[in-house]
Amino acid sequence: MIFNVTHITQYDYNAPVSYCHNIATLRPRASKGQELLDYVIEISPEPAEITERRDFFGNYITRFSIQTEHRNLKVTTKSKIKREYAKYHQSFNSEACKNITMNDALAALQSVDAEILDAKQYVLESIFIRRTDKAIRDYAELSFKGDRSVFEAAYELMQRIYTDFDFDSEFSTISTPIEEVMKEKKGVCQDFAQIAIACIRSVGLPARYISGYIETLPAPGKEKLIGADASHAWFAIYIPGFGWVDFDPTNNQIPKDQHIVVGWGRDYYDVPPLKGVVYGSGQSKLKVAVDIAAAV
Repeated sequence: MIFNVTHITQYDYNAPVSYCHNIATLRPRASKGQELLDYVIEISPEPAEITERRDFFGNYITRFSIQTEHRNLKVTTKSKIKREYAKYHQSFNSEACKNITMNDALAALQSVDAEILDAKQYVLESIFIRRTDKAIRDYAELSFKGDRSVFEAAYELMQRIYTDFDFDSEFSTISTPIEEVMKEKKGVCQDFAQIAIACIRSVGLPARYISGYIETLPAPGKEKLIGADASHAWFAIYIPGFGWVDFDPTNNQIPKDQHIVVGWGRDYYDVPPLKGVVYGSGQSKLKVAVDIAAAV
């Protein structure tokens, strides 16, 4: 599948802004089953400075500053992406994927192999995911047991979050602690991904946060609305001897071609679409629109 993705982020300020400096994580990265064919970014007002580089995790980040007075900031990205992730689903039935138990994985993680060392950084605490909540570990241990397949445990954890948690876009913000999400059993895709990651790390296994998009399909007989697709988040778990496997607890599925990866990190803090510093005295309104269309 080849997709064209347009992502528009717009800030409207009720008072003039004299200066802003921003970091955007919007350029989709190459990953397993995914190739970036084309990408452009348009920023208004025109930045005085703009640079692009890769961060510690290999994501593309764009830094830009606007040094003229403005009341609006609009960032538009257009990407063309080839997705062939569905073909990897066959490998999930392999012994290397399904036969690794949690005890096997914990033993393998003691290695100093380069791939293992890279994965082990995703066992550590991160800005939004701390090891402070016993309820999270108790919840994880219902699925993760020493002699059980890591893949099967992660799959069950995904299913349980989908069943036990309610999607509620009004409940949480980016700063809502995962302990609060765990207690109330509701939130959005970012929350569900971070709950899963916290659970997996609590038993000593690596898990990372995936930021991207998901194509949403209209109801039968209905036209697809422009801007109806959304930024999305899910998680991946590392299985030693096999590699990373993605799970989407919001939709109770292993991602296929309709999931498009932008970047990954330890949690949302590492890969927000846009963050920055604004010099001004007013408030702002944020509008975000994402459109994903299969290329003709």
